[in-house]
Amino acid sequence: MYTLATDEQRNVKRATRAAYGATLAELADAGMPVVAVDADLTGSTTTAKFAAAKPEYADRLFNCGIAEQNMTDVAAGLALTGHIAYTGSFAVFGTGRAYDQIRNTICYSNLNVKIAPTHAGISVGPDGGSHQMLEDISLMRGLPNMRVLVPADHAAARSAIMLAARNDGPFYVRLGRASVPAVYAEGAELEVGKAYVLREGADVTIVACGIEVNEALKAAEELASQGIEAEVIDAFSLKPLDGETILASAKKTGRVVVAEEHSVHGGLCSAVAELLVQQHPVPCRFVAVQDRFGKSGELGELLPYFGLDAASIVKAVGEVVA
Repeated sequence: MYTLATDEQRNVKRATRAAYGATLAELADAGMPVVAVDADLTGSTTTAKFAAAKPEYADRLFNCGIAEQNMTDVAAGLALTGHIAYTGSFAVFGTGRAYDQIRNTICYSNLNVKIAPTHAGISVGPDGGSHQMLEDISLMRGLPNMRVLVPADHAAARSAIMLAARNDGPFYVRLGRASVPAVYAEGAELEVGKAYVLREGADVTIVACGIEVNEALKAAEELASQGIEAEVIDAFSLKPLDGETILASAKKTGRVVVAEEHSVHGGLCSAVAELLVQQHPVPCRFVAVQDRFGKSGELGELLPYFGLDAASIVKAVGEVVA
């Protein structure tokens, strides 16, 4: 169950990564055999907060140094001994550098490992194109046995981390560096395989994930002032995708815009396009990074630069309505 954040709560910005270490401590407090395996980034990923929560939790954080492939295999070994293993690092390294180990060790054997790196997408900001991972969802979504969750805010991130622990097998939980507005009230309990209609409308469907959910809600407000009622859907669970909810909305509105902080190839845009073309073709537009690398800058500069801000969603809606 969930409720949406109030206007006052939306003004309090928190990064999705801030939920990571604290939620691991919550899970450990509840008696779950969680362990964290990191690549010398325990402060940035916040797994250090897990280790500091109680003295006995310090022995449940394994720092493997700057060696993501080794980190991933260590997590696999811990999973084979009955632990629920989470891996850290930055998304560009935690998925890209360790892809072979994720594929052939974790997913091939369907091990109970949760890939939960931080600093995904352009919201890494000044770290620049080398560290702005825009292909991670595509990489993880293509793997058999892998489930993919993309939380929109801190509350959704906490729920995603808990869901990964409560469901056996591989998960990818995409976490970000930047502080973002709340979409959900704290304590939200979301589900694997579910998308959420956050705003109802009859003229166009906007399907978004991650930080683009907030941009979609802002765009819907602007569109309403123009007489266009947009239905906004949070595709929190990207794999498995909630095709039923998305199709029902597409059949109602007849038009779809998809927004994600990721490459236009292989992520949510591709997932929704695959669904629609097979079951209910409708006019569609994509708000995503157009087949290029990132660029250094602050998030407020990068969103419009890459065409990912609310104004870009409004423009895409105008095109699909026309």
